[in-house]
Amino acid sequence: MQTMRELSRRVSRISPSATLAITTKAKAMRAQGLDVISFGAGEPDFPTPEYIVRAAEAACREPSNHKYSPAAGLPALRQAIARKTARDSGLEVSPDRVLVTNGGKHAVFNALQTLLNPGDEVLLPTPHWVTYPEAIALAGGVTIQVATDESTGFRVSTEMLEEATSERTKALIFVSPSNPTGSVYPASDVKKIGEWAAERDIWVITDEIYEHLVYGDNDFSSIPVLTPEVRDRCIVLNGVSKAYSMTGWRVGWMIGSRDVVRAAVNLQSHSTSNVANVAQAAALEAVEGPLDSVFEMREAFDRRRRTMHRLLGEMPNVTSIESQGAFYEFPSFTAVLGHEIAGRVPTTTLELAEIILDEARVAFVPGEAFGAAGYGRFSYALADADLATGLERIGELLSSI
Repeated sequence: MQTMRELSRRVSRISPSATLAITTKAKAMRAQGLDVISFGAGEPDFPTPEYIVRAAEAACREPSNHKYSPAAGLPALRQAIARKTARDSGLEVSPDRVLVTNGGKHAVFNALQTLLNPGDEVLLPTPHWVTYPEAIALAGGVTIQVATDESTGFRVSTEMLEEATSERTKALIFVSPSNPTGSVYPASDVKKIGEWAAERDIWVITDEIYEHLVYGDNDFSSIPVLTPEVRDRCIVLNGVSKAYSMTGWRVGWMIGSRDVVRAAVNLQSHSTSNVANVAQAAALEAVEGPLDSVFEMREAFDRRRRTMHRLLGEMPNVTSIESQGAFYEFPSFTAVLGHEIAGRVPTTTLELAEIILDEARVAFVPGEAFGAAGYGRFSYALADADLATGLERIGELLSSI
């Protein structure tokens, strides 16, 4: 108890990542010899493409990569990210407006630390990724959740944002495709939200990490491209983790105005300094290389997406709208709660997730982690056979209701 009183209150209030917690528990059960299928991980199940690995191997042998490098990132990588951004989203930026970070989470952290003062409010459409509220709080900000559900397609409108806005509103976090819901905003909505933010003089932090993972008739749209008037007050977050299956390499980036990036570089120079040079070399090969491997992964995700939606739809008392992007489906278990399952009566999806893990040996992340009680996030970034088996196990368990 004495030790806890000595710790920073700011850090002590941070909640552990529920996605990592569920994945850790599932791995521990597997280590005990149990056949556990996990829908918890937010990472592709494919290896990093071989041509990227070869670039890293070559970088290991280059003596210059054994030394410190610029805190903002290798110049060649910053230039390549600028070219890649113009190619993939249409946003034209100069390399000095790019900061290479230690993964996407670090980009989120840097952006919020750079922008926020104590008491500044940040609009956060909910359900939301687990890290955003914690990073906002660490920067001294206040999270203002803007709740969405199936009726809105898990998307916010400008009317909803306006209602949540106050004189203390500093920024909006905008994510499309979304983690955890898989929703994708149509271009008309993206443009309208951008125009609203520009008119209200509100900063936009847009996370584009899933830009390549959209399905069917849905398209990715970049808010600063559709609304140029918001560009000087917009920070774009991205990285190589999802599209190139490089989650463990820890390379992300943020793009902003020169003043914002200059300040964020100063911050990073006193925290982590440069990203590991070998990882930067791998990222350089990724963003400069072809998108063939990205499209192959997307094809597999699309197939699994359709299978998952069908199997979830066959479960009693479970409803789900079809995922449009990323690699998640976000079904509602509201009608399941309160019913007896294997001798237990769950009243929250936290309790339901524990029952399903214990009885069916299947792990998923409960919606409470994303600010959405009654739901669950299911990743379809796992093998087809495991996906089908896991969902069938849950269906069998719930059939007793």
